[in-house]
Amino acid sequence: MTISEIKRVLEDAPPGQLPEVWPQFEGDGRAGVKKLVEYYKKWYNKWGQEEARCRGMLAFEARYAARGFVRICGVDEAGAGPLAGPVAAAAVILPEGCIIHGLDDSKKLTAKARGRLYDEILDVAVAWHVAFVDNVEIDEANILQARLRAMERAARGLAPAADFVLVDGVRSPDFGVACAAIQGGDSLSASIAAASVLAKVARDKIMLDYHEIYPQYGFDSHKGYGTARHMAAIEKYGPTPIHRRTFLGWYYD
Repeated sequence: MTISEIKRVLEDAPPGQLPEVWPQFEGDGRAGVKKLVEYYKKWYNKWGQEEARCRGMLAFEARYAARGFVRICGVDEAGAGPLAGPVAAAAVILPEGCIIHGLDDSKKLTAKARGRLYDEILDVAVAWHVAFVDNVEIDEANILQARLRAMERAARGLAPAADFVLVDGVRSPDFGVACAAIQGGDSLSASIAAASVLAKVARDKIMLDYHEIYPQYGFDSHKGYGTARHMAAIEKYGPTPIHRRTFLGWYYD
């Protein structure tokens, strides 16, 4: 076989079967083949580590599936801290045992990685739903209630409905079904991490739309958070209709 043909065999092999494929090439004395085999051994080790990490993130789902729950969803929110825009929340039901490499708390991921994962999650999810609570409702209630309302709406919007909810944090709204609150759940549960990604990407898209309406505020870069650029724009132009006035006490005082 030529080196190109060997490379194609290694490329086409399912990741989990690579250790069964490369031994046939280990006796080949060509330097190019040796480099290929070493490359795929290293690649397989990294793949195996990621596979193990992702399997570990299914522990909570497996625990409650063993108790008889069938449609276990993860719920998380994004956008509690910004000075403008809505709070977003997402609910996701993944297929049992679903592994998505790279899936993690959205705050740990790059925008590019979140975009890739967003598409993959939508492709494989049994059900998903994103809900929003706008700045007016945030001001009328408070940010804690807004977060809880957004998460409740996200979970209740699933079709088919969830029969158990895993929610990030220490408090949960009334989902109408059994639930478990997991502190740091967006790093510990695949379902919650998937919800974290959907909520973050969906909210960022809305803030990009707002940037087209209010370009002087820089919503495309900071997404409404209180950066120096954002604060300076508020000082110069005043708040927009999407600003959370209860977050701007320093401006009104």
